[in-house]
Amino acid sequence: MARIAGVNIPTNKRVEIALTYIHGIGPAHAKQICEKAGITPERRVAELTDAEVLKVRETIDSDYMVEGDLRRDTAVNIKRLMDLGMYRGLRHRRGLPVRGQRTHTNARTRKGPAKAIAGKKK
Repeated sequence: MARIAGVNIPTNKRVEIALTYIHGIGPAHAKQICEKAGITPERRVAELTDAEVLKVRETIDSDYMVEGDLRRDTAVNIKRLMDLGMYRGLRHRRGLPVRGQRTHTNARTRKGPAKAIAGKKK
């Protein structure tokens, strides 16, 4: 198993797909990384040499914010919104949808399972 950015990359998958297992790298970034490192995306991770894995690792370290740093940065941004008392921050604090979705019905992912209300018929 190749270990890149603190994540064990699956060896039997194509490089382009395997890189998406890293938080912060999607299909487009994976393709860019393969181009910068000079690796054809169709090759399997098991076929990579140590030098190529090192080149991919260095490319990711120098050009992309991934894993822990990205998660920390996102958490700090959300905390900043909450501390300033912005509307989006209040929605985060209350555990409600942040981007303007309706909450009369739906929004079960953010609100959690439905709670029964005593005496409500309609």
